[in-house]
Amino acid sequence: MKKTFLATALILGMSSTAFAAANNPFSDVPQGHWAYNSVAKLAAEGIIEGYGDGTYRGNRNITRYEMAQMVARALARYDQLAAQVADASRAVANTRRASTPAVTAPAPQTQPARPVISGASRAELDSLAYEFREELDGLGVRVEELEKHSDMVKWNGKIEYSYEHLKFGNEKAWAHGAKFQFDPSAEVNDHWTANARFEAEVDFRDDSTTSSKLERIWAEGNYDNFNVRLGRMELFTNEEGLIWDTEFSGAQLTFGDRFKAVLMAGRLAGDGIEIGAAEDHSDILGANLQYDAGKGLAVGGGYYYLEDDDFRTTDYSNSGDTNKASVWSANLGYTFSDNFSIHGAYAQNTKADTEKSAWQAQLKYGVYDDNPERGDWGVWAGYRRYGSNVSFVPTEDDTIRGTKGWFVGGGYAPFKNIGVTLRYFDGKTLSEDKTKTKHFLGKVEFFF
Repeated sequence: MKKTFLATALILGMSSTAFAAANNPFSDVPQGHWAYNSVAKLAAEGIIEGYGDGTYRGNRNITRYEMAQMVARALARYDQLAAQVADASRAVANTRRASTPAVTAPAPQTQPARPVISGASRAELDSLAYEFREELDGLGVRVEELEKHSDMVKWNGKIEYSYEHLKFGNEKAWAHGAKFQFDPSAEVNDHWTANARFEAEVDFRDDSTTSSKLERIWAEGNYDNFNVRLGRMELFTNEEGLIWDTEFSGAQLTFGDRFKAVLMAGRLAGDGIEIGAAEDHSDILGANLQYDAGKGLAVGGGYYYLEDDDFRTTDYSNSGDTNKASVWSANLGYTFSDNFSIHGAYAQNTKADTEKSAWQAQLKYGVYDDNPERGDWGVWAGYRRYGSNVSFVPTEDDTIRGTKGWFVGGGYAPFKNIGVTLRYFDGKTLSEDKTKTKHFLGKVEFFF
């Protein structure tokens, strides 16, 4: 929406109730004009400037860059005024403490004057700064704190409609449903947030609600090159879903930036690993090391130690008497540009005797992710081998645990925050019968 200079002056002037008024220097904004007071205030504070001929030309449409300049000046002046308020408050307090008991209040002329500052005005400026954050960033004005404090509670999520068809040997199955995902996040203080994820699913084949649950709940602390998470949180490590795409309850510590180390301890969500019939939870210890240059090389490794009585089966080890898993992994990738990347990962479980290795390789072109912009698109293709005794809870949007084969997919955003993705897998099981498997999945997602 286009705004004129006069309309902008009114908006910023109303947000600047503490700014001192002065004589208006512009000949084309005479006294009595509806925007006179706002223009006078902003001109006095140096937030708006006119032209060399003494005019303001307020009816001209303003550009986003010009608006950002005004907001930047207003923010700087507001911060100066806030500092003056703090200094004046301290001066008043010192004056009162210095008063003798016989004097009930300092004489009016001895009390330092305190500027009046409006919290609502700051909220309006923060809102403007968030709207023009990209332009302000280009001017060297950092707005991370404004984004953080503009809303103490953030509400994100999506509604997803999906259809999938699975052919397993001579058997066929299909599903048609929807999922509601809600991700609230609340600021606790400058470093900590409280986070959660609620999910509910509907099966359109019989209009039944198949699940409704609190999927995640965790507290997160962010410091310079250090992050800590406590609670039930996402478990998605640097193998990109080859081993884990689930939740675990416990603690996770992350150190570093481009060189990053992750330590985790806890237990897997739900009943843990699904191999035997014990239905016992899985205790997990894990560590990741990763180097990621952003554009360029990415390389890393991981190690996970698990205990779960579900491992006590001959489908896991020849003896069937161990309840342990010892998994190590390695990954390697290269990002050629914003549109083009390649990534691969390998993992092996040294405690298992069957289906104990897994690997994947993927080539991706285009820009498509959650919360896409209109017109964003991407395509990908690759090969996966999901050994069931090492790919314990992998990403199964296309490939199925215990199978191997090639996959392709693509995504497109016809509108902002609305995405359509299609995925297809063609492979066979890792078991001796080598059953052929085909899997198709289509999704329409509405992000908010």
